[in-house]
Amino acid sequence: MGKQLFKFFSSLRLTVVCLAFGVVLVFLGTLAQVNEGLYQAQTRWFRSFFIWWGPAGAGWHLPVFPGGYLIGGILLVNLITAHIHRFQFTWKKFGIHLTHAGIILLLVGQLATDMLSRESEIRFNKGETKQYSESARGHELVFLTDAPDAADDQVVAIPPSLLKPGGEIRSDNLPFTVRIQNYYINSRLRERGPMVDTGPPPATQGIGPQAVLMPMPEDRSMDGTNIPSAVIELTGPQGSLGTWLLSPDISGGQDFMFGGKVWRVALRPQRYYLPYTIQLLSTKFDVYPGTDTPKDYQSRVRIENPQRGENREVDIYMNNPLRYQGLTFYQFQMPPIAAESERWSALEVVRNPGWLTPYAGCVMVGAGMAYQFLLHLIGFVAKRRKVQV
Repeated sequence: MGKQLFKFFSSLRLTVVCLAFGVVLVFLGTLAQVNEGLYQAQTRWFRSFFIWWGPAGAGWHLPVFPGGYLIGGILLVNLITAHIHRFQFTWKKFGIHLTHAGIILLLVGQLATDMLSRESEIRFNKGETKQYSESARGHELVFLTDAPDAADDQVVAIPPSLLKPGGEIRSDNLPFTVRIQNYYINSRLRERGPMVDTGPPPATQGIGPQAVLMPMPEDRSMDGTNIPSAVIELTGPQGSLGTWLLSPDISGGQDFMFGGKVWRVALRPQRYYLPYTIQLLSTKFDVYPGTDTPKDYQSRVRIENPQRGENREVDIYMNNPLRYQGLTFYQFQMPPIAAESERWSALEVVRNPGWLTPYAGCVMVGAGMAYQFLLHLIGFVAKRRKVQV
């Protein structure tokens, strides 16, 4: 049984089948981006083991096609087993071994990028200092007992993965239980009209009785923005404390009393705290003469890192990111026209531990193919000389 499995996974036919499925997957996944959007299509088609389908409104789904993780995983196992099965360390096959190792490194690096990479943003005005970056798509539920804008707040943060309708959250740091009654990926809030809106309010506490919640379809376009909202219920030892309507549009969060303390609850972009601070000192925005096309825009920032004793200034501009302690800071956005006091900048912060693997893999594949080509070329030239002699 073991020999048969090894033979199956090391066969060249399996390689061809995986490559064929991969071509079809790339074609279908690219087409799906038109209706599903870039991020959702990537998650559904390429960051999954199976593509699931079910009738509209049905509570069941069936796997109809292998996903990117499954195809890539089988192809990775196929390359490794085939390499072990046919491995013979000779200089004549060194180029082939190096090429195979490079392809394996590319597959492993792509998997590491999908599993470990993270993108976030830092938006700040001129002179402002930040010690955290924020997710552009994920939102967290937070409870605070201090000022919400302080960088060193002691907060209890509930990650986006737990914000599902019907979920119940308990924490040793919270003296109450949190129940997620509803969660909307995209929504809008407006003030309640006394004569027009006669239905029940979305929540009983905070701004809930004065607001109207309007669920919206998810915006899947590249430049679109989804504004989520949630309705939560807090329960203490004595029973329910009421329900709250939460949204990133509610500035500053909402306060309530419990256990002799003033608590603040908010729904905000998920934060990733840094062990150092970064301050925006100045901005520069240049356009090509006679046009509105950006030519160059850059931010000058100051990094203060007490752990390293650093206090230095750095310029971040187009095609010149800052790489610092495992993160890469790219110049992302900046307003072309603004008063000096209203200047702001946005940096994209990328964490990708496997960012070197594509370069190393391509170098190994190229070196292996070049070695094998030159080896055959030298052999061909040598044989030709013998024939001429």
